Amino acid sequence: MVLEGKSVFGGIAVGRLSVYHKKDNQVKRMKVTDTDAETARFMTAKEQAKEQLATFYEKALKEIGEVNAMIFEVHQMMLDDPDYIESITNMIATQEVNAEFAVATTGDNFSQMFAAMDDDYMRERAADVKDISNRVISILQGATHGGMTGDEPVILLADDLAPSETVQLDKSKVLSFVTRHGSTNSHTAILARTMNIPALIGVDFPEVAEPAGSAAVGDSQPVTLDGAFGIVDGYTGRLYVNPDEATLASYQAKKEEDEQKKRLLQELKGKENITLDGRKINIYANIGGVADVANALANDAGGIGLFRSEFLYLESEDYPTEEAQFSAYKAVAENMAGKKVIIRTLDIGADKQVGYFGLEKEENPAMGYRAIRICLDRKDIFKTQLRAIYRASYYGTISIMFPMIISVSEVKQIKQIIAEVKAELTEAGIPYKDCEIGVMIETPAAVMISDLLAKEVDFFSIGTNDLTQYTLAIDRQNPKLDSIYDAHHEAVLRMLQMVVDNGHKEGCWVGICGELGADLTLTEQFLRMGFDELSVSPSMILKVRDKVRNADLSK
Repeated sequence: MVLEGKSVFGGIAVGRLSVYHKKDNQVKRMKVTDTDAETARFMTAKEQAKEQLATFYEKALKEIGEVNAMIFEVHQMMLDDPDYIESITNMIATQEVNAEFAVATTGDNFSQMFAAMDDDYMRERAADVKDISNRVISILQGATHGGMTGDEPVILLADDLAPSETVQLDKSKVLSFVTRHGSTNSHTAILARTMNIPALIGVDFPEVAEPAGSAAVGDSQPVTLDGAFGIVDGYTGRLYVNPDEATLASYQAKKEEDEQKKRLLQELKGKENITLDGRKINIYANIGGVADVANALANDAGGIGLFRSEFLYLESEDYPTEEAQFSAYKAVAENMAGKKVIIRTLDIGADKQVGYFGLEKEENPAMGYRAIRICLDRKDIFKTQLRAIYRASYYGTISIMFPMIISVSEVKQIKQIIAEVKAELTEAGIPYKDCEIGVMIETPAAVMISDLLAKEVDFFSIGTNDLTQYTLAIDRQNPKLDSIYDAHHEAVLRMLQMVVDNGHKEGCWVGICGELGADLTLTEQFLRMGFDELSVSPSMILKVRDKVRNADLSK
């Protein structure tokens, strides 16, 4: 049997399948006479749940990074939400019902309410409120959460995994993740990339599968997936259940080949990113949080080419304070020990919505109120971030880049605000260093005036994802257009060359921080174009280095 899905991280996994069984909290309505005691029982369970979540936060901090761990802080805050608590305690008092029933009913009601909201961020909270409610119910019932059993490493199958479930897993026992639901940015996908293991989403696997007709499957009895033998192909997005001997042998060979390539790549650590004919390029890492630095350093990144600061906002219930941002930026700068760290200022809007910003629904958000447009309009938010960045600059080598630039006047406004921030810090006696400033080239407008922009900044970083989208007039989130979305389109490649040429004429260095930077089929062409830097996911750094070191531009 072969099941199809979508890959979120490549690689080959071979092993037993294990279906992750969620604990089903059966809740019955019961009448209670002592409602005060029942309320106290709920409050005790709620506090125990918060203690569990605090433990999960510390564990997740080490395993999947600060940004992704913050979901557990969000869950703790949700447990303390006055409306949530009042609904439960009021139900216990007025209806004289047991705490489990009150929590389950409130959880369902709040979940439905969130799911019906016309806001992506708030809709995502529907699953969160169900998760925290189930946790409290489990504590009230004295039950434990479901999960994996046994000591053998397995390919884990699940409908989807909540953050609290992924953090409790014994990571040494997981060969691969396969889920029915989820997205490329789900917690499961993020964890897979962090663990460097293959993962698939959107696999419609049955609990009990019909025989596939192979000798390994058998001829008459249905096959239970739990315990069956499987292969995950993270390159093609396929899950093989009880493969025949030829398929198994083929994939064992591919897996060994993969592992051999990884071993060879490790030998590239400490080597220069230099072609056979002497052309050198910087290879940096894209990160989303403090803990991602460990992965960047483990893969020998020359610096951080893109610190996506918006994740500090996306994973927070309110605007992150100057101190919270300063702490994050300072930690990255210190951990990189003098290597360059390029922080992209707040880039929300379009597909990255934050509920507390109160952004209005737009017909075309990808071309709407987003990124630098928000920052220049809401200068209090922008100045708070810039203050935090400049304060952190004292502790390392920080550069700042600004997204979605379309005009020189925007850059001049930015520079004026920076001057105000630096003056305020100087007056307060707070130390800082001057930072390189750059702009992201993500629009055809920025490409066409790159000669003018280059006079105002120190560097360009090309966001190829958006640039391709806007150049080809194709929504990159629309799966119906996948067949014509062409990042190799000649128009896109010509724009890249134009930006490099215009930047270099004015002394700007030029890099790529979009997905195209990791496209190994274009690495040599980027070198020929004259790019100074490529910033890619940490797992791609050594692969790009290998490609660079084997290129000969003299031919």
